[in-house]
Amino acid sequence: MSNLFWLTDEQMAKLSPFFPKSHGKPRVDDQRVLSGIIFINRNGLRWRDAPEAYGPHKTLYSRWKRWSEKGIFARMMAGLAAEHGEQKTVMIDATYLKAHRTATSMAAKRGRGRLIGRTKGGMNTKLHAICDSQGRPIDLFVTAGQVSDYIGARALLDGLSNVKWLLGDRGYDADWFREALQDKGIRACIPGRKKRKTPVKYDKRRYKRRNRIENMFGRLKDWRRVATRYDRCPKVFLSAIALAATVIFWL
Repeated sequence: MSNLFWLTDEQMAKLSPFFPKSHGKPRVDDQRVLSGIIFINRNGLRWRDAPEAYGPHKTLYSRWKRWSEKGIFARMMAGLAAEHGEQKTVMIDATYLKAHRTATSMAAKRGRGRLIGRTKGGMNTKLHAICDSQGRPIDLFVTAGQVSDYIGARALLDGLSNVKWLLGDRGYDADWFREALQDKGIRACIPGRKKRKTPVKYDKRRYKRRNRIENMFGRLKDWRRVATRYDRCPKVFLSAIALAATVIFWL
């Protein structure tokens, strides 16, 4: 198949520092297995439908499951994103990711902690993200779909780098959030809610750049396993998002 995905040697050199050490028997070819994992996640295939060029599908699944539970893929993105070098502007926003019935099955009995909620759009998970001025994700956080944007903002606040500006929409217009940014020396470019008695001034020209984080979400959703959540475990689902972000933006 000519449309198979293969990691290059240069890309493997960037990822290899984050691989866990092999104990005992050497691992199967990392380049082949990781390329197969990426192909499956990008196209939303079942593991048993993996092309033969990637080897046994059980090897792909076991590596994916084991490394996801250990947080290897999340550390890959975090490690590569730590070298972003952004010193001026970051952006914050959130988007909904639809949850498939395989992820929501038996949610009433054992669904606590799955981070799947019900909104007008059905069962979904919300992805909160911070990206740099080029639209590359720096930090990610997932919650249930009905959770307020403030929860995600509070979780991502501690990880904000030393920058000058933060862009966000009206969903992040809260006095406590503005004060927290001010304490960090970050200026907020966030329009005020319409119910505010006193209008909030913001840099409208700078605010127009916020479309880059929307474009980032759109590119992440090109991966079918990100646009639709099939995994019950939120840690595994976050690994799929982190892997997509790593391949699209940081390799």
